[in-house]
Amino acid sequence: MPPVDPQQLRTFVTVARLASFSEAARELGYTQSAVSQQIASLEADLGAALLLRRPVGPTAAGRRLLEHAAPLLVRWEAARADVARLAGASSARLVLGATPLAVGAGLGRALGEVRRAYPRTEPVLRVLAQDVLPAQVATGEVDLALIDGLAAPSDPLPLPEVGPLATVAVDEQPVAVALPQGHPLAGRTGVALADLSAARWLDAPDLTPTTARLRAAAGTDGFRAATRYRGTDLHGLLSLVATGHGLTLLPEAVAAAAPGIARVPIAAPRLVHRVELVCGSLPEGPAALLARLLTTEAS
Repeated sequence: MPPVDPQQLRTFVTVARLASFSEAARELGYTQSAVSQQIASLEADLGAALLLRRPVGPTAAGRRLLEHAAPLLVRWEAARADVARLAGASSARLVLGATPLAVGAGLGRALGEVRRAYPRTEPVLRVLAQDVLPAQVATGEVDLALIDGLAAPSDPLPLPEVGPLATVAVDEQPVAVALPQGHPLAGRTGVALADLSAARWLDAPDLTPTTARLRAAAGTDGFRAATRYRGTDLHGLLSLVATGHGLTLLPEAVAAAAPGIARVPIAAPRLVHRVELVCGSLPEGPAALLARLLTTEAS
């Protein structure tokens, strides 16, 4: 089978997503005939019809290709970005991605040193959800990322494989269950996570461990969501906890500083809130300095 042209694959994904050749052409900046030619060429290369024409939608073969397309395109863009970084000269750009709970005083101090060393650099911080950040590092949309999550003390975070990225732990803290003041568990010195499986939980995947992650960590069923929270606003999440809409796991220091919140350390299993630095090859410049400062502070 001949190799697939990444541009043809990207065009196919766009047509399938928009269910329209004309809308795909408009989004990609092509003529409609050029889009049709690319799809026809891809179908000829693969020896299978990929799209129904009226109405536009993927065939069985097209649906199978869509399952492969997203990771293939990410890896292609990651390879381009990695080669560009290695071939490029020193860069004055600094775009940092971070999950909300990964932003702390250590990062602030490190950014201060970077600004003193590179006074003309204007750092950009993008606060995003964990699931999108590794791909953004791999494709060069951000230079490096700080990603937090729940882990056993000796285990790395379960991040998706999107390219040859390096990960280094830069912070670890104990975790605690956050609950309203006056909750029956408030004041306990510790609790087993499995004992909370029947409690009401907040499901906030952009901020805290998902209910599926809690079930896996505790090794038991349960952990049903009482309220689903979508977004990266920690203040809003804490307000819901304080007013009784559900429990969540947080770094103990975050829970301790939140008004209206009580905290109980998780005694079993042994879990930590870990922050990892994720980056590819970095040319000398602000991003490389920031990476060194963050890893030095952690050691």
